[in-house]
Amino acid sequence: MKKQFVAYREDRPGAAWLARFIAGRNETERWYCGEGLATPSTSIECRAALQRHMPELLGEYDRVCALVGDDDFARRVLSHYRPPPLVFGCSQAVWLGKEGPALVRNYDFAPDIVSSGFESSSWFGREVISKAQRPWGGCLDGMNDRGLVASATFGGSHAKGLGFSVLLMLRYVLEICDSVEAGVETLRRIPIALSQNVTLLDATGAYATVYLGPDRDPCVSRIPVCTNHQDTVASLVSASSSETVERQKAALTALFDEEMTLASLGDMFLRPPLYRHAPASRTVYSAIYRPSELRVDYIWPGKCWTQRIGNFQPGEYTHCYGDMPAT
Repeated sequence: MKKQFVAYREDRPGAAWLARFIAGRNETERWYCGEGLATPSTSIECRAALQRHMPELLGEYDRVCALVGDDDFARRVLSHYRPPPLVFGCSQAVWLGKEGPALVRNYDFAPDIVSSGFESSSWFGREVISKAQRPWGGCLDGMNDRGLVASATFGGSHAKGLGFSVLLMLRYVLEICDSVEAGVETLRRIPIALSQNVTLLDATGAYATVYLGPDRDPCVSRIPVCTNHQDTVASLVSASSSETVERQKAALTALFDEEMTLASLGDMFLRPPLYRHAPASRTVYSAIYRPSELRVDYIWPGKCWTQRIGNFQPGEYTHCYGDMPAT
């Protein structure tokens, strides 16, 4: 299987964004109307929720709603409010040794569903580099020009609630926060729809992982590795199928190895058990964020694609994942 990735600079959504949204609308509708969705909120309720919890984003939300026109379904989807269930893998580790601080992460999901874009944007005069994910505003991981890094993983529990997608919450943190402390406080006050973990790191070396979920109070962990479970029994139900505990142990062992370097840790994330080959949740890409350098390296076996705040380079890269193994 081959997948093309595209790096693009788009300060604010416009014609190019609208073309991507139209092209992916059928896929978005299949996802949003798929299995497990509760009775949807109206577009009016969605906008009101956004205004209450992330008011700074309301102007940009109204902007993209104007672009799509009189489309109630699109307005609901674009709000990221009460999304359908979405389970993805991922491993991430905070490195504080030489060449640090750095956040190393793998994103695990079905490659054909992951959007192709790596994006540089500037909604409010602040540059944000992110791995963009449809339909609007969502990102899987990213960094802002203050050197704040944020990255998400699935939290393990299948609980659902009245809240937002972590993809927009993560974007919100990068748009308005300058530090880990501010990011933690912001995440704690926003209702989330699904079980998620968000790891934050800034240029000072401060870091935290926030365990979030509709079935629990937010909790802050200082463990420097995060995979796909939290500190609750419910989050460990899927542990055996996702190897979340094994992956966490492997990364923690690496961090405490006195011979380990940042380069070696990055290489380790390209090998099992951290690098995964399951068709429905394989490692789609890896990333090493270096906030003190405002730099991110997107990595695949045999390829490193570097981007920097202030010097983002548009381009394309096609990765071959080889034959997809049977499920």
